[in-house]
Order: sequence, then C-alpha cells, then structure tokens
Amino acid sequence: MPIEIEIKSLLGEATRAEALRAELVGRGASLTETSAQLNHYFTGDALPALAEVMRGAVSEADLATLRGLVGRARKSSVRTRLLNQTVLLIVKAALDDTTSANGITRLEYEAEAHGLTLDQLDSLVVSAGYAVQAKWSRQRQTYRLGDVSVSLDKNAGYGYLAEFEVMADDEGEAPALTDRLRALMAALGAQELAQDRLERMFAHYNAHWREYYGTDNTFTVE
Repeated sequence: MPIEIEIKSLLGEATRAEALRAELVGRGASLTETSAQLNHYFTGDALPALAEVMRGAVSEADLATLRGLVGRARKSSVRTRLLNQTVLLIVKAALDDTTSANGITRLEYEAEAHGLTLDQLDSLVVSAGYAVQAKWSRQRQTYRLGDVSVSLDKNAGYGYLAEFEVMADDEGEAPALTDRLRALMAALGAQELAQDRLERMFAHYNAHWREYYGTDNTFTVE
C-alpha cells in the first residue's frame, strides 16, 4: 500500500493560487487532473466491520488490501468521495504522530465502489459502525512536477488551498521526502499550514459544515 507524504499550504485568495500555478507551470509542471469533488468524512473506529460490509461493493483485490490495513493503522479515518462521476471509498491511516484525517505521513487506501451512488456507499459505511462527521465540496486541479503532485483546491470553507504530495514505498523514506517537499514549497513561496491551525480549521468546519458544503462561503481561523 502506498505511503502518502502530504503537506498543505493555505492560500486563501484566488490571486495567491494563480501565482503558485504560474510558478509551477514555469518550472515545467503539467496539469494531470481537473475535478469536482464531494467528500464525506466519518467518525468511528471499525475497520474490521468496514471490511466485511464492503464485500461485493469493491473488487476482491481492493477488499484484500482493506483487510490488510486492519491492525496496521495507529489511527485511521474513513471518507467517501464522488470524483466527477466515480464513487470511491478512502481510508487514511496515520504512521506518525499527526492525525489520520490531516497528517503528513499516512497509508492511503482508495477503492472504487462499483454500482453504488455516494449515498448508498455512505449507508454501508454507517452500517459498519461509523457516523457522518461532515460533508465537504471542492474544485481541484492537480499538477505534476517530477514525482511530486501539487493540487490547487478551491474548498468550501477554507477557500484556496494547495496540497503538496509525494508517494513512498517504505516508511523509512518519509523524513527525507518530507524535507524535500518543504524545500520545494519554500522555493515556490508556499508557506506550510501548521498542524495545530489545520486542526482548528478542521474542527470549525466540522461544527458548521452545513453553512459551507456546496457553497463559496469561507471562514478564517487563526
């Protein structure tokens, strides 16, 4: 299972997003994805039950991978996603002391749910013992620069946000890759969003998500 190294940068305004886009393109980055997304987050800790209810909803290979995640995760978070027209089940499992929802070093599981709507997949997740935490919406453009992906997002609530991501095959690579991401961000003029502020933003959104989901409304939390 791939290990995701991801660092976020809060851009806020569209002009800052455009400036970062120009820097990326100027360095030879290529656009790899344009998408509209709905992301539904859940609370709970029931990975064994989740693996059981996903029988028949995901492929046998994806089901085996999900079962393999059980017991490995220090902390995990579950979400569902509508990516354009594709419905996905996503599990993030923390491998460091940051959170599984927003942390830097995580195992990333993603599987297509065949023949299900987003609401139907949500119902399966709830049946395994999870509860809906919040619903998020965003527009995303992802650029590729070497082995690094940089996503420029317009998020409900947060405004413009950049996610810098590189994948590792081994957990031991994480510190060096994290340093490399930070060096790239510094070169591009992107400031890392501190984990404690990110958690405050996440908590605020979760408490008020109905004011933001599917809208252009934003908030500021220091």
